[in-house]
Amino acid sequence: MEAIHIPFLLKLPEHTDVIEVNESVEGLETLTPVRGRLEIIHQGNYLDVSAQAETIITLTCDRCLKQYNHRLSLNVSEFVWLDSSANEPDNGPVERETLLDDLVETLSPQGDFEPNIWLYEQLCLAISPRKLCDSKCPGIIVGDNATTSSMDTVSTRPRDRRWEALEILKGQLPG
Repeated sequence: MEAIHIPFLLKLPEHTDVIEVNESVEGLETLTPVRGRLEIIHQGNYLDVSAQAETIITLTCDRCLKQYNHRLSLNVSEFVWLDSSANEPDNGPVERETLLDDLVETLSPQGDFEPNIWLYEQLCLAISPRKLCDSKCPGIIVGDNATTSSMDTVSTRPRDRRWEALEILKGQLPG
């Protein structure tokens, strides 16, 4: 997707550009191309950007560490404010309070809108921070090997084979 020069949108019918998406998004590994529709409407002092898209991505389960495929669906809309001071350098103090009104996306009215970057950001935000292959995923299965403690009592705590090398080294230490 090519960048859209924002003043160009004013020349389009109803100030609207509709992009049919059927391609990979740079920076996002997907199994299928991102398919959907992106609509950008110039509303005078802001852009009304919306997208409906979907793709399939491979995730790693947070519990069992197995990889699984996940359908990522997107149905979002956002206002991108047009402000002529958007490209000016920020000469304010390094530390300052950020107001809720400052948490908006702004672009220069004479600048460009990058639909591929916007779509990438929206897809990344749609990925759940909690990745589970199944709601009933039991997690990593560890064996119920019994171990003997220093007092010759049997412990039935699960044993993780990845720690065996460390246990061997620990047994070789004096004292």
